Amino acid sequence: MTSTGTPGPPTAGGPPAAPIERLRLYGWRHPAILTAAGLSVAAGFAQFGVTTALADVAKAFGEPTDGTSVVARVGLSFTTLGVGLAIIRLAALGSLPLAGLADRLGRRRVLLGCSALGLAISAAAALSPSYWWFVALFAAGRPLLSATNAVNGVIAAEETRSTDRAKAIALVTAGYGIGAGLTAIVRGVAGDALSFRGLFALLLIPLAAIPLLSRWIEEPERFEQARRAAAGALARRGRVLVRPPAGLRPRLWLLTVLAGSLGFVTGPANSLLFVYVESVLGLTRSTTAVMVAAAGPIGLGGLLAGRWAADRLGRRITAATMTVVAALACVLTYSGSAAGAVAGYLLAILASSAFAPALGALASELFPTRVRATAAGWLAAGGVLGAVSGLVVFGLLVTVLDSFPATAVLIALPLALLSPLYARLPETKGLELEQSAPE
Repeated sequence: MTSTGTPGPPTAGGPPAAPIERLRLYGWRHPAILTAAGLSVAAGFAQFGVTTALADVAKAFGEPTDGTSVVARVGLSFTTLGVGLAIIRLAALGSLPLAGLADRLGRRRVLLGCSALGLAISAAAALSPSYWWFVALFAAGRPLLSATNAVNGVIAAEETRSTDRAKAIALVTAGYGIGAGLTAIVRGVAGDALSFRGLFALLLIPLAAIPLLSRWIEEPERFEQARRAAAGALARRGRVLVRPPAGLRPRLWLLTVLAGSLGFVTGPANSLLFVYVESVLGLTRSTTAVMVAAAGPIGLGGLLAGRWAADRLGRRITAATMTVVAALACVLTYSGSAAGAVAGYLLAILASSAFAPALGALASELFPTRVRATAAGWLAAGGVLGAVSGLVVFGLLVTVLDSFPATAVLIALPLALLSPLYARLPETKGLELEQSAPE
């Protein structure tokens, strides 16, 4: 349960870690981590619900007809949908200062506050009178829920030993995936009886549960130790929107670029998937529900495989390999056939699930406690900027080229080309946080 106070081995590319106080460290099934995973379920339901219900939203606020064009079948143009989703994604940049607050005010306080307010605003989107009101409300809630995800990952990393860290991050990632999948399953089971308004009204359930869940969220001992050692300087040094320490900037900027390149592909690939398969390929709600249900065991298998590979083969090689697979999955998804869409979607779930433990562990292990949440905010911002760029470019290319396969190839190519850059980062496999990123 605890680590000793003896000096650690040499860090990746740095001097030996300084002696540390005795820490209370836990396994990946500790109540605090399980609760963080539960909050990730709620955040996943809220955030991915926009994607899952997009076809319903387009029909509710647009004018679908019997024509053969994309706009006629969907109800709104893909440019309009892409811009709306880009606004929602771009709003997630607000998670950068919110996540940074966790380095000043503490992980627990920021996590619970962002979760409660983000779910409340997202639930209010059920009352949207127009498409742009819908966009505005989800844009307001997005940074809060993105900060929730970032801080959940930090808590999972800081509460665990090196041997359990990838497992804990995989669990939190699985929680988000379960919440995302529930949106499609609920739609498929309820059918036309549940509109997008009813779907988002369900967010009131996890919102009401937050007071109960708060009992099991605790401040990580690593953060408390760092705050005591800094004697008040932690708040000033950990403040977001200032330049990070010079020695950390190269790895932070590189990770931010890599996160952005992944978002450039997964943004449009995931956000436009359901409106594509339902309104363009003609798949039914029940079919998409089965597809999402099948993604559950595949995602779990990906998380287990990614956790194993991150601990055995290394964080870098696992992350780099899965980014290439994600790029290939995007091309397959939009290749033009229903079979390709389903296979590509499932392959993307496998790749992203295997990718998450590796990148999450690597990102946590490369930055010291005093700026770890701030760094997580910067990486989230990189993913946001990449996703926004991808959504806008994808929407414009589909409109101009009138071809999903060609658009997918052009979108996925940058990700595959940038994946070798992971080799420029230090390998942190097997190191404790005090060893890989000493204060």
